[in-house]
Amino acid sequence: MRLLFMGTPRFAVPTLEACAAEGHEVAAVFTQPDRPKGRGGVLAQPPVKEAALRLGLPVHQPLRVRYPEVVEQIRSLAPRAVVVVGYGQIIPQSIIDIPPLGILNVHASLLPLYRGAAPVQWAVANGDPETGITIMRIDAGLDTGGILLQESTSIGAEETALELGARLAATGSALLVKALAGLDAGALQATPQDNARATLAPILKKEDGRIDWNLPAHAIYNRLRGFTPWPGAWTVFRGQTLHVLSARPSLEPSAAAPGTLLPVKNRLRVACGAGTVLEIAELQLEGRKRVAAAAFLNGQRLHENERLGDPAN
Repeated sequence: MRLLFMGTPRFAVPTLEACAAEGHEVAAVFTQPDRPKGRGGVLAQPPVKEAALRLGLPVHQPLRVRYPEVVEQIRSLAPRAVVVVGYGQIIPQSIIDIPPLGILNVHASLLPLYRGAAPVQWAVANGDPETGITIMRIDAGLDTGGILLQESTSIGAEETALELGARLAATGSALLVKALAGLDAGALQATPQDNARATLAPILKKEDGRIDWNLPAHAIYNRLRGFTPWPGAWTVFRGQTLHVLSARPSLEPSAAAPGTLLPVKNRLRVACGAGTVLEIAELQLEGRKRVAAAAFLNGQRLHENERLGDPAN
């Protein structure tokens, strides 16, 4: 089948590779422009561009896919279907109308749950026991198109969003190939979503990573897993940002106020909501190197009842 592929992040690479391996004719790959990266500001290629060049596929990086000349370029390529995985731009109706079999999207949730830019992160952060992949047809709404195929998977109790995303990327690639075959054979029909069940997964902001110590320890741990590597889990210690890099709930309860530091020998624990405790294993002060909890305690003289996230400290 003659396809166009539109995608940008590493999550999209397995699907592009699967389309090529299955023998589909990928007429062109559209991805975001190269962006400055790191302190040096050196231009970096999107992961999908790197994969496309490795596969010998033509690559286009328009600033805006809605520009009339880009729409005409896509029309001239005459794809039967367009595959979109994390492209990063809204696909206009003028492009949606081009391919006879529609525009297929690989979305990392069981739609209509978690419509939006960060479904994997929010599913983990909210402590969901399962999530999955949906192959849907894109329409003019935000992840509101008809569902072609779905596959669910359990979320590991200690699994991070990064780890889950890698698993879902592999699942999504296989499911997308299956959807293309079903559409090509005329054996697959889209099912409308139940909008009454819809939830949102908005793009992450730095503030989402701020730890609310009033939450139970397990809820904080879930957010740490969900927001790794960005925006991470962070709090304030003596006026500085303190990143909590690794932690887990403790079985030891505490009646101390949420956010209170509870050091015991080389262990760093923090009181949380509902009498629970979070034990921090690794952390990083603003402008410093990441260190284990024991090294942090050796370098800081903690005051009695000192609290994290408390502007008064």
